[in-house]
Amino acid sequence: MKLDPMLAVFGLGGSELILILGVALLLFGGKKLPELAKGLGQGIKEFKKATGSASEEVRHAIEESLPARGSDARPNAVNSNNKH
Repeated sequence: MKLDPMLAVFGLGGSELILILGVALLLFGGKKLPELAKGLGQGIKEFKKATGSASEEVRHAIEESLPARGSDARPNAVNSNNKH
């Protein structure tokens, strides 16, 4: 039996998630839950944007540190056929 990835958040099953949502509803009330969910969604969106920009900066830094393609930055290889 394969668990649905949406229900397997932090290893929790469907009944556990329903219980947690019910407790949250009791604690915060019906009017406050949509506001909390909206704030959580915005926080996740900002986190994804920040991690995306950080990975983009790292990629650019790596590309700048590597030699440009087409130019041979390697030292000249010693030719074994050429004897001095």
